[in-house]
Amino acid sequence: MAPERPIEEMGEEEDEEEAEEALTSHPSAPSSELFDISTTVDPGYIISLIRKLLPHDVRDNPFSSVVNDHNGSIGSDASTEECAAGFPRAGAVNINNNEVEAMDTMDVLHGPNEREDSFHGSEHPRASVREAAWEDYGCILWDLAANRTHAEFMVENLILEVLLATLTVSKSARIKEISLGILANLACHEVPQAHLVSTKGLVEIVFDQLFIDDIPCLSETFWLLTLGLQGSEFATWTEALQPEPVLGRILWITENTLNAQLLEKSLELLLAMLEGKKIDQILLPSLVNLGLPSLLVNLLATEMDNLAGERMPERFPVLDLILRAIEALSVNDNYSQLISSNEELLRLVYNLVKLPDKVEVASSCVSSVVLISNILTDAPGLALAMSHDFPFLQGLLENFPLVSDDSEARSALWSVLARLLVQVEEHDVSPSNLHKYVEVLVKNLNFIEEDLIDHQVEESSEDFFKSSSTSAMESTVRTTLNKLVCILNRWTAATDDFSREHHLDHLCSRVFYVLFGVLTALDKTAGVGNCVRMFQRGQGGSG
Repeated sequence: MAPERPIEEMGEEEDEEEAEEALTSHPSAPSSELFDISTTVDPGYIISLIRKLLPHDVRDNPFSSVVNDHNGSIGSDASTEECAAGFPRAGAVNINNNEVEAMDTMDVLHGPNEREDSFHGSEHPRASVREAAWEDYGCILWDLAANRTHAEFMVENLILEVLLATLTVSKSARIKEISLGILANLACHEVPQAHLVSTKGLVEIVFDQLFIDDIPCLSETFWLLTLGLQGSEFATWTEALQPEPVLGRILWITENTLNAQLLEKSLELLLAMLEGKKIDQILLPSLVNLGLPSLLVNLLATEMDNLAGERMPERFPVLDLILRAIEALSVNDNYSQLISSNEELLRLVYNLVKLPDKVEVASSCVSSVVLISNILTDAPGLALAMSHDFPFLQGLLENFPLVSDDSEARSALWSVLARLLVQVEEHDVSPSNLHKYVEVLVKNLNFIEEDLIDHQVEESSEDFFKSSSTSAMESTVRTTLNKLVCILNRWTAATDDFSREHHLDHLCSRVFYVLFGVLTALDKTAGVGNCVRMFQRGQGGSG
């Protein structure tokens, strides 16, 4: 989508008059009724806009001619004069064998408002009148390319060849940005993306843009590459990404940029590499050798420092993408040890779980829970130390409302909680620590209760033939509730006045009956029933 960037007023009246004449001297394009496509935008108008994007040494070439067969492609080493013969010309176009007179037009009416705000921190030099007009034409096509019908029509009429020639000869960063933006919108659609990768020289010229130092151009290039990896033509893009200088350049930009939006685009590209089917197997070894794990940890440390200070909402998506990228590494059998053994990473994730006021960064907190679950699967020995970290337990339980609608994250949270509570030997716990466990549980009773009630029906009403994931989830919940009841029973059986404060004693009764209701509904085993009866005896049979 085309970000609108204000163009500075020209200082000379002659230039303004020349621009005004250029915008009004062309008659309107022919009626869209003559074109056999479904669109509210005049196809002839689109053709005229494509023509206006031609580099001037191509458009003004007297030897350029109309080519009705639009299946030809141009080589990356062809001169712009040789390319001209294949470009659509004002005055002729072939659509479904209907030749239509398509005159140049500049009745500029912007299409759907699908433009993003421009990236701050990088402004292009003041454009000439000709370049300013090119920007207007290009931004309209940028918007139109977001529509599949328009995108396919534009590709049929050689927009890809036009953009290839433009990226080859243009020195303007703004023109390059718009060209890349149009290509990115075209890549959102399957048919145009297939044409894009089959246009000789186009993929290569796109990768050349990685080595220019312009924030908007780099952002659009990253976005285009991300879409390429997520599309049906991912194999072509993956192959082009393999050279280490290319991957090294991407990592360097990710590590060094101070622009939040460029950082976000670069992380989206890295995430597409890590999550893509078959892509990670090809690219991940080189990425790891180039230092991707340490880079992600360093970026996470920076974002956590930002959270500790003045929170900046524009940085929240960056934090979430970093965690998702680390999560993707943590589930890869070949590289999970790099994550679970990184002490700095564990410290940062613990601090994120303990973070107060989680609502603003809810998505990141959810990702942190899933990441911890993955780490414990790879390094179960870490659970013992976690189980003694009461602020961590408090923060973990506070995530229940955040994971309620995410089955994977909810399963991960119950899994972590079960792993930690299994480490608690309630008969060997000191009265003071036993008091702390109960206090944490009581403080978060509402979170636990709401989660159990919200999911009680769906879990208890499953058919006899349950999926393995459903059975595993139920088993995890049973284990956790069993342990909670036993901890409560141990606390109520204690005779130490310190551990039986009246307000906790009262609330503990409520905790028990909430758990007991769920245990009964889920038809618990005799072992749990014994804990329940012991708890009732500890309460003196109160009910």
